[in-house]
Amino acid sequence: MMPLRPLFAAALLVLVAPAAAGQTRSRATASTPRPAVQLISGPMLGYVTQRDAMLWAQTDGPARVQVRYRAEGTAGAWTVTPAVETTADGSYAAHLPVSGLEPGVRYAYDLVVNGRAMPRPYATVIATQPLWQWRTDPPTVTVAIGSCAYINEAAYDRPGTPYGSDYAIFQTIARMRPDAMVWMGDNIYTREVDWWTPEGIDRRYQHARSLPDLQPLLAATAHYAIWDDHDYGPNDADRSYVQKGAALGLFKRYWANLSYGLPETPGVFGQFQVGDAEFFLTDDRYHRAPDGYPTNDPEKAFFGDAQFQWLIDALTTSKAPFKFVVVGGQVVNPVAIYETMATYARERQRLFDEIARRRIPGVVFLSGDRHMTELQRLDRDGAYPLYDFTSSSLTAGTSRPAPQEVDSPTRVPGTLVTAHNFGTLTLTGPRTDRTLTMRTYGVDGTLLWERSIRAADLAYPRN
Repeated sequence: MMPLRPLFAAALLVLVAPAAAGQTRSRATASTPRPAVQLISGPMLGYVTQRDAMLWAQTDGPARVQVRYRAEGTAGAWTVTPAVETTADGSYAAHLPVSGLEPGVRYAYDLVVNGRAMPRPYATVIATQPLWQWRTDPPTVTVAIGSCAYINEAAYDRPGTPYGSDYAIFQTIARMRPDAMVWMGDNIYTREVDWWTPEGIDRRYQHARSLPDLQPLLAATAHYAIWDDHDYGPNDADRSYVQKGAALGLFKRYWANLSYGLPETPGVFGQFQVGDAEFFLTDDRYHRAPDGYPTNDPEKAFFGDAQFQWLIDALTTSKAPFKFVVVGGQVVNPVAIYETMATYARERQRLFDEIARRRIPGVVFLSGDRHMTELQRLDRDGAYPLYDFTSSSLTAGTSRPAPQEVDSPTRVPGTLVTAHNFGTLTLTGPRTDRTLTMRTYGVDGTLLWERSIRAADLAYPRN
């Protein structure tokens, strides 16, 4: 992570203020009925496939949570999922699988808490992916991307001007109704009072996830996530972080990705598909060597050997026209500054060499971290150019390029944005000629720039 400017005290944020996970709720007496259990945050859609989905929610006390659903626009009977018990040990969070859905159908749903339906004042919809394979061209799909979401909490922020702002950006994204959203790290910001204990990290997740502006986006869009340093641990945290096991457990508790790591290699890395695009989520923290190692030290791991091998093998196997590799920090940027992958020069070069050696087409990097947005393009001899779409920041303080990268030869002209923003990836066209259009939007939805690339432009010449 690049060095943060001072984090300043927050303006007051009006939120529901339930007890923190594990905290004792107010006592009830025989003459004072216990208040009904309420939602702290959610529902949130996690992964959505052609026939299955995962929902997530968090209550303010122990509860039996279910999902009722039916095809949107119908008045038939609800299908109700089996109950999941929320407990103090699990932060009163529930992961609710919804199975047996049909492809290409929109389902309206509600959470049911202790037998009581809890409709939300915004759309709660599961839109399953269509079954297009061997039938039609792939559908047009749009995936939103973003990173660096700082939610103020005055008591624990650094004094001064609030570091987080423009929370309405989440409502703007929700109104665009993307098919999915990828959170590219620094999705919460742990503070000094948080990162030494699992309980502290848990409280930070709960505070950030319960933001009212965020709830409509959570409820109707599939969400996938990786982490970077601030939602992993302290600034610039690496494999030496003593609470990394707890941090991984809490990441799994608050997100609902399809998978996490490999049986013998822990981490948040994994893979999913939207339409005919495949996304390769990576973990740039759990196995990362300290930044202080010499740049060309052969022992200076970024992904680590096992994750690196998985990534290259998965890219080799993939038939997707666009293969999006999601990384917490910049990959293509050649300037070894802050925490760009260029500060891990040997592994970065190894990654580029393996993509070329195996002639893997269609690779596009997506990154966060920098508190600014830009599209980087690295031209290569005898190979297609590598692009890196950095999208940052959603609500955290913004930044500008460092002096040595102001005139970066790899930055695509007209793509630098130093205000709060988010990005989208839209895939269109027939199966044999897909086009990717990358866009960046401001807080109010104003289009700031767009660039398009054909899949054919990211291919190797025929031998």
